[in-house]
Amino acid sequence: MSAFLDIRDLHVAYGKVEAVRGVSLSMQAGEIITVIGPNGAGKTTLLGAAMGLLPSKGAIHYDGMDLKRLDVEDRVRHGFCLVPERRELFGDMTVADNLILGAYTRRGDPAGQRRSLQDVYERFPRLAERRNQKANTLSGGERQMLALGRAMMSRPRLLLLDEPSLGLAPLIVREIFRIVASLRELGVSILLVEQNARAALETADYGYVLETGELVRSGPAADLINDPRMIATYLGGQE
Repeated sequence: MSAFLDIRDLHVAYGKVEAVRGVSLSMQAGEIITVIGPNGAGKTTLLGAAMGLLPSKGAIHYDGMDLKRLDVEDRVRHGFCLVPERRELFGDMTVADNLILGAYTRRGDPAGQRRSLQDVYERFPRLAERRNQKANTLSGGERQMLALGRAMMSRPRLLLLDEPSLGLAPLIVREIFRIVASLRELGVSILLVEQNARAALETADYGYVLETGELVRSGPAADLINDPRMIATYLGGQE
């Protein structure tokens, strides 16, 4: 079976500094895979290259297509969507307006946009309650929900999530990861980048460990979470 997403020998450099070196990973449709590792490992760079935001060397194929032939907007039209680490919401705009912006590639389908908006409100009741509030008045957890909801407005087939737990309290982290896991019910495949290794591995099917730009370990998430070396290096003390 050919992979839904297949990244081979990926290299990404900032000037003379190579941030990602020879990374290869793959996933099947409907899977959640995670890339974990310390700060500075190259996780965000990996997502940026996959999205087409950064120049890279190597091969990236998605659903049989060579992504090197597609720019960022074309990737979005084919079902790619990135939720960035800093969420990048429009603080002076309402929750509803932020969500509608997520459907900008579907401008010719207003009825479909309305259905998607209702679906988002059903999945995120707090966003429905706050639909007329400005984004900059939301809590950290609510802003993350808004970022996820905005992504879902594009009807993604592949969701790239960059540190969704960043800056959130443990109780909110559990809620966010519960929501992330539930998105596969919609047929969404997820590539999750996280520093919270335990939460990521509890959610994912398969995991990769990235250190200083190189993959050093990979395996089924259930195996990694019980591996003594992983526990000692990444999982000790995490909830």
